[in-house]
Amino acid sequence: MNAHLLAEFLKARRVALSPHEVGLSASGRRRTPGLRREEVAALAGVSTDYYTRLEQQRATAVPSEVVVSSLVRALRLSQDERDHLYRLTGHPVPDRHRDDQHVAPALLRALDALADIPARVMTDLGATLAQNKLAHAVFGPASKTSFIYQWFCDPAARNGYPAEDHAAESRALVADLRAAVTRRDDDPARSLVAHLLADSPEFTALWNLHDVAVLRRREKRILHPEVGLLQFDCQFLIDENRSQLLALFSPLPATPTADRLTLLALATSTDIGG
Repeated sequence: MNAHLLAEFLKARRVALSPHEVGLSASGRRRTPGLRREEVAALAGVSTDYYTRLEQQRATAVPSEVVVSSLVRALRLSQDERDHLYRLTGHPVPDRHRDDQHVAPALLRALDALADIPARVMTDLGATLAQNKLAHAVFGPASKTSFIYQWFCDPAARNGYPAEDHAAESRALVADLRAAVTRRDDDPARSLVAHLLADSPEFTALWNLHDVAVLRRREKRILHPEVGLLQFDCQFLIDENRSQLLALFSPLPATPTADRLTLLALATSTDIGG
């Protein structure tokens, strides 16, 4: 690990990033430009003391790959900057064509700007990479396990969906996955399909229909345990590499969904102490 260059790079990226770019309030006087160290630490899920030691070249151990990945996301690094950070810390650079964990910066910036509707950044294989607070309130914790696999292999994954919507959801997921598998033509996609074929007769039957349809926009209904039925106009914004998407869940007009989301937002704010 090159501690000096790492410290200089982290500081440079931190001061170049504004609170607005990461969805934080810029209220209060700031003596220096960019984010504060404690803000970067909170975004990365590490202690302020640990992050400060990295910037001051006082860290006694090389940051783990998990920490490096968290810093990449917190600092909104591009892929070139991400690769540079991995090299500075002495870790192998992830293969760009096989790394689904690096959130596209444009999608992450858009997610940071959204607060009034649920939104999630997902891979085209169904893993959730990031989500806003309202999405957490609606869907629960983000999961790196493919939702497609969960849908077909874990009965609990369907609990939040009206039973009459299950068949259409299954068919839409399979048709979109077939398009993704052909587009990606890589081991993660083929492995997901192989596991689904082995573990789910329902998936196998639908896969053999050879339906293909990329999900771009659809209506979606969620049965929430606290506020009841939520009805969304769901739109998908796809990044330039077509391997990640930003899912936007706008309340369907003429439904009580908007009011129920407001209740959820208030409850979430109360739970975290304001």
